[in-house]
Amino acid sequence: MNTVEEPRKRGLGRGLSALLGEPVVSAAKDFAGEAVRHLPIEKLQAGRYQPRRHFSQDAIDDLTQSVKEKGILQPLLVRAIAEDSYEIIAGERRWRAAQAAMLHEVPVIVRTLDDREALELALIENLQREDLSPLEEAEGFRRLMDEFSHTQEELAKALGKSRSHVANMMRLLGLPQPVRQMLEQGELTAGHARALLTSEDPVGLAQKVVSQGLNVRQTEKLAQGGEVKSAAKPPKVEKDTDVIALERSLSNLIGLHVTITSATKGGVLSVHYNNLDQLDGVIARLSGR
Repeated sequence: MNTVEEPRKRGLGRGLSALLGEPVVSAAKDFAGEAVRHLPIEKLQAGRYQPRRHFSQDAIDDLTQSVKEKGILQPLLVRAIAEDSYEIIAGERRWRAAQAAMLHEVPVIVRTLDDREALELALIENLQREDLSPLEEAEGFRRLMDEFSHTQEELAKALGKSRSHVANMMRLLGLPQPVRQMLEQGELTAGHARALLTSEDPVGLAQKVVSQGLNVRQTEKLAQGGEVKSAAKPPKVEKDTDVIALERSLSNLIGLHVTITSATKGGVLSVHYNNLDQLDGVIARLSGR
């Protein structure tokens, strides 16, 4: 593995250096002294050690728009796996966005990494970003411990997290599959899921939590055998006919849907738009352009 300058003493650089036992560049963000190359997109392939199982299409779409406007600002980290073929270690979302933006090539940093280094760097780089799902994060911790014999203390120090955070996230892997699926789909939060671990019937309780919209504190109480009262639905307030008429008049005036929500003191006037052109039109009117 190529040696480089000592990383700045913060965050992942120090932690990863400690885990690998040698000075390394912290992640794809730090490339001091390394040459940036531009490679055709078709010569790159997704990493085998990518811990992320799900890519948000909305996030990819947002990144694609940014790439169209500004290009790829941060090089991808890759390694050569065959003649003229490269595997992505960090930056798969940028690669996907570049394809959607119809770019022909992307900036990369090519590193010489063996399988162990590639796996460990990919896992830690993604965990450090803190945008993995709870189960993806937990699985990343498990792989680092099982495949590299790291302790929870080492991982916590390397990633700038508490040992209790690492331990609590890994406990999620003990949930039944139906509950894990609810967590993966966003129906439950990690807080809900941790509370369910103490329940004798985590699946049944999870279904109740989702159907009744219970918060974490209520879930904890139920898991301990207590009872919670279902929140009473607020009475539906009929909108005043004068307010409805005013909404209609304003909507006709500006050509966009307008809603008025009254409160005890004052209220909220909302203008709904479908695209940026419509928003620009509203701003133009308000600014007198």
